Amino acid sequence: MHVTMRDVARHAGVSVKTVSRVVNGEPHTRPEVIQRVHASIDELGWVRNGSARALRTGRTGIVGIGVAELRRPYLASLVETLVTEADRRGMQAAVEPTHYSSESVRQLLDARGRTFDGVILIGHELPDSVPRRPNSHPIVVVQGPQSQHEMDRVDEDVAEAAMLIARHLTVMSRTRPALLGSDQRAALSAALLTALATTGIRPEAVPVIPLEPPVDRRAGARAAAGILMRNPEVDVLLCANDEVALGALAALAAREVDVPRRVAVIGYDNLEDGWFSSPSLTTIDPGRERIARAAFDLLGERLDGTAPAHARSVVLPVKLIRRESTLGVGAG
Repeated sequence: MHVTMRDVARHAGVSVKTVSRVVNGEPHTRPEVIQRVHASIDELGWVRNGSARALRTGRTGIVGIGVAELRRPYLASLVETLVTEADRRGMQAAVEPTHYSSESVRQLLDARGRTFDGVILIGHELPDSVPRRPNSHPIVVVQGPQSQHEMDRVDEDVAEAAMLIARHLTVMSRTRPALLGSDQRAALSAALLTALATTGIRPEAVPVIPLEPPVDRRAGARAAAGILMRNPEVDVLLCANDEVALGALAALAAREVDVPRRVAVIGYDNLEDGWFSSPSLTTIDPGRERIARAAFDLLGERLDGTAPAHARSVVLPVKLIRRESTLGVGAG
């Protein structure tokens, strides 16, 4: 049986126009009506006709999400959060792994206006061929290079994250940190060194260990083992991401280094694995849900024509999640 929008309207006890308003995410519809329409859609198994919608509105209702890869836990979890937010707003999301290829990014962005209404691009440089100005087929850059200020973008507050970490080190009386990696947040190492300087730790005295991609657990384990051999006085490892931190914890456990009594470890990303590691991992939570909401807010305003002509930048607060890798067993 072919189910139509009219069938959904009849089942929900509303007009066809109301069903259209609900599925297109238009405002000023009562929550109980929205709930009733979605319940009817689910019960009847109605699938929207995207081609007809595109002909009528000039929109596909599809947002492209460009991401370098999905093997990285943080990227996968951020993409999942973005997809969930798209669904909440009555939109479809198409996830496009680019495998670090600038040509793949260019093809994804070139599909705006045909396949995608807009694109959310995670962490990538924009190809030179892409116009550096907002338009009706928007691009929102999430956690991208700071040089891309000409596009709408969403970032977590890396400076705030660095200051929270620096204050935590002061409370713990840790004075000999080492930085492991920089990862996709190129500004993180610089922000950490600046924040540490406010606590009396000289930046030039802090070992900074760059990590070659992939910046993952193996890289973290190697870096942790190496830094303790070269700099045995180090008392805290500040890691570019939770994967690096989890690798560092494994390397320290293999060498029977007491964490956190001898060496504390701090990650960044708030991966679920950090809660279940032993010891559990102190980390920065960048706020994936807040990032997703802000990205779709920027995208939606640009699509609706209510955004200003200039590019906008949203910087979101972060949280320090304190656990056993800095506070000891039983913390958190």
